[in-house]
Amino acid sequence: MSTIDLIVLGMLKKQALSAYELQKQVDYRNISRWVKISTPSIYKKVLQLEEKGYISGQTTKEGKMPEKVVYSLTAAGDREFERLMLALACQPISIFLDFNAVIVNLAGLSAEKQSFCLAGIEDNIKTLKGFLQENLWLKEDLPEIPPTGLAVLRQQLALAEALENWLAELVEYM
Repeated sequence: MSTIDLIVLGMLKKQALSAYELQKQVDYRNISRWVKISTPSIYKKVLQLEEKGYISGQTTKEGKMPEKVVYSLTAAGDREFERLMLALACQPISIFLDFNAVIVNLAGLSAEKQSFCLAGIEDNIKTLKGFLQENLWLKEDLPEIPPTGLAVLRQQLALAEALENWLAELVEYM
């Protein structure tokens, strides 16, 4: 079961897109900020989903532009989309934060280096929070941004704010 599968199938459920257009949507929606997804993984995933019969590709050519393959959801892909939605919604929620590996090992560093590590994490949380605030501000009133997209942005901002508060408590405790 793959989150990337669900993202690609969900985008293609709305409209037919090329792999390049899928990647642009991932970039535009900042999906890679909350799901581990890369440009190569999108292209690879499109090929895998086509092999499984969940999407079908149609080669098109517009004017002098090079040929491109535009993918659309098949009936099997629509069923897989629904299966993934239900399966992922019922899974236990897990939050993996890479910096927790640093937190659990802080005792192995001098006080000065502990402070340096915590300051780095704090800076990164502030950067993330600023990015999310700006992104929300820019997209809040755009009619093409679905309410669910804004909900995820608000969720990510709330998590960044919670992490910021948690880190402040940790620094005070140490």
